[in-house]
Amino acid sequence: MDQDLKDSIMSALELVVDPELGVDIVNLGLVYDVKMDEEGKTTVDMTLTSMGCPLAGTIVENVKSALADIPEVKETEVNIVWNPPWSKDRMSRYAKIALGIR
Repeated sequence: MDQDLKDSIMSALELVVDPELGVDIVNLGLVYDVKMDEEGKTTVDMTLTSMGCPLAGTIVENVKSALADIPEVKETEVNIVWNPPWSKDRMSRYAKIALGIR
């Protein structure tokens, strides 16, 4: 996958907001990797802010919906991973400011 396509995918993922925190999953640092095979199957490796996140299913569906509008993406698989564990250090400066974290 070329950099322009990866940038388009990441931009689309910025539209997916964690409903509990009100900040998108990219700026929260929840997206670890994005891969696409030759057939357009796109795999998003991501985590959640906590293992017991009650809105995990909603976030996964929102990721799939966000990528559905990109013509090169034919299918989306979301892998929820716990390693490396998420911490606030993964957050962008924007997310930290939005949430009042130093």
